[in-house]
Amino acid sequence: GDGPGKKAGITAGDVITQVEGKDVASPKELARLIGAYSPGKSVEVTVWRDGKSQTIKVDLGTLPSSDKQASADQQQPAAPASSDTLADLGLTLTKSENGKGLVVTNVDPDSDAADRGIQPGDIIVAVNSAEVNATSDVSKAMADAAKSGRKAVLMQITRDDRNRFVALPVAKG
Repeated sequence: GDGPGKKAGITAGDVITQVEGKDVASPKELARLIGAYSPGKSVEVTVWRDGKSQTIKVDLGTLPSSDKQASADQQQPAAPASSDTLADLGLTLTKSENGKGLVVTNVDPDSDAADRGIQPGDIIVAVNSAEVNATSDVSKAMADAAKSGRKAVLMQITRDDRNRFVALPVAKG
């Protein structure tokens, strides 16, 4: 095999033919097969590279996600809960893998959140010291803050295992 220094992975130009022994007919099929496994799991992927077929173990955390969004949209049009946009904040959030906190998947460049340095990949773990595990928790915390006359909420955000706190203005609802 390869030297230990070479990290297994899919490189540009590889054609993925199978995932865990299941034939992959199209990018959509690939997205569906990959989507069935939980992120962070490693799967055996058969690729056609340099005219020969080889099987590599791939960590799903490392796969390019260009197709992921499309497949997620097709499967569950009626489930906006998996990735909600908090339009007032300019944030798109999705549940984190371990169920703790919310992962920022998109930040509107013109939003307060962007001004405060929130980036995709940040994890919002708490708002006003209440744990958040769903976007509705964030909305609720914002609404509660607005009700009690607060002008801002304090978000606890982790990135690379470091915590920081960001105050975001409460949306005028």
